[in-house]
Amino acid sequence: MKYPWWKGAVIYQVYPRSFHDSNDDGIGDLKGIVEKLDYLRWLGVDAVWLSPIFKSPMVDFGYDVSDYRDIDPVFGTMDDFDLLLEEAHKRGIKVILDQVYNHTSDQHPWFLESKSSRTNPKADWYIWMDGEPGKPPNNWRSFFGGSAWEWCEERKQYYLHLFAKEQPDLNWRNPQVREAILETIEFWLQKGVDGFRFDVVNMFYKDAWFRDNPIGEDGQQYNVFNIDRPETLLAVEEIQELVERYPDRVTIGEVASPMGFYAYLEYTKPGRLNLAFNFEFMHVPEFKASLFRKMVEDTERIFEDLSWPCYVLGNHDTRRVRSRYDGENSIERCKLLATMLLTLRGTAFIYYGEEIGMEEAVIPYGEIQDPEGKNLWPEKPGRDGCRTPMQWDDSQYAGFSRVKPWLPVNENKREVNVAHQESDPNSLLNHYRSLIELRKDSDVLKWGKLQVLESSQDVFAYLRSWRGKRIVVVLNFLGETTSAGLQLSEKAQVLHSNRRQPGKVCSLHDLKLHPYEALVMEVE
Repeated sequence: MKYPWWKGAVIYQVYPRSFHDSNDDGIGDLKGIVEKLDYLRWLGVDAVWLSPIFKSPMVDFGYDVSDYRDIDPVFGTMDDFDLLLEEAHKRGIKVILDQVYNHTSDQHPWFLESKSSRTNPKADWYIWMDGEPGKPPNNWRSFFGGSAWEWCEERKQYYLHLFAKEQPDLNWRNPQVREAILETIEFWLQKGVDGFRFDVVNMFYKDAWFRDNPIGEDGQQYNVFNIDRPETLLAVEEIQELVERYPDRVTIGEVASPMGFYAYLEYTKPGRLNLAFNFEFMHVPEFKASLFRKMVEDTERIFEDLSWPCYVLGNHDTRRVRSRYDGENSIERCKLLATMLLTLRGTAFIYYGEEIGMEEAVIPYGEIQDPEGKNLWPEKPGRDGCRTPMQWDDSQYAGFSRVKPWLPVNENKREVNVAHQESDPNSLLNHYRSLIELRKDSDVLKWGKLQVLESSQDVFAYLRSWRGKRIVVVLNFLGETTSAGLQLSEKAQVLHSNRRQPGKVCSLHDLKLHPYEALVMEVE
């Protein structure tokens, strides 16, 4: 049986503004990514997912699109994109585009027409409601703070924006809107892209009656009527049907939902998206074996064989993983997390810089770029801290650019950079690289079943099995030596570890683990 390429794949997220600057304007670009493709091939990733590169006023740095079919000049030209696609494919690397279809920029021609009058042909392409200035139609809140409704003087109506006011929400109930979006998807499919990541895909449809969201006793608003509407699943099926006309493509959904695993399952059932990010896994609050164990058990129980899981430790909206689980031996903790990420059953996603242990940067208020940070400071400092320039070397701007970058370079660039770690066999970077190589060579790790094993309290252990072959993964979340507590009598040979040499044979029954040891073994 041939499995789709994305099952068991390792997908690397690039935030283009921060990856590599080829033209000395302080902002990363497409040619900069091309210049680093050999690094990605060396690392061993199967695909690269690009955060939005389309024309945009950059209020939300590309997530406010003003032209779905053209490249923003800050990133380059369509010729540059074609070159990137060609060079990536030459190296066996697939290219996945971020698509933002819940909303557009308020500078998109569609919205400029829509807001011009109530009789314009595109008048109903966005969500408009009657009301009076200062009295929004309902209590919905923007995820960036304040009301989700903005008064438009031209139409004497409110329009909906679940994010910034410069990001008006599209009206998916209008068949012309759906058709225009499907045409855009097909435009990129015909270009030869290998798949899509769909931004906030569970927010496409809103309640037809625009009912108020419920408010808890603590004053918190619960997003019930503005997200996860059942009609969205029909739209997802329509998108998937189109994408499946083109072989070997992948669809990935961002489904941030209070329903958690159950929402991921709904959006990835047969005929729907191939994958949906497991945010519960990414948001495990503490570095504890029991918490990760439960997260994986729940994922396996809920997904079973109906949907394919995927795992992610970080992205462009979340505090850097090394900083989230900071503590003694933070690099060894990162090695353990990398081992877990790359040996679980499912597709693995790596956020740029994660493989070298980039940390969350502290951005002074005067240098904040993120609209969320500007609007919600100081309660939320925003997302700039996880978007700082990639640290290629220890030069002034970390090899990202020869001029001052759009965000400050993290001060730890002298120790945390690619050049320094490439030559160190014990570095986090080489740990990631060797794990990816092991995974690519192992059908057991790519496709095998997963069984959580009984183990000591601070140990997370599981068995991967495929066609008679078995691999045991044992992770010690404790900063001291401990017994694995496995109820297995066999012996196993070390395939990969951050604490001992491959090839050594160990008895599983009385296995002792070094502090923060991450051990991958083949059962004899």
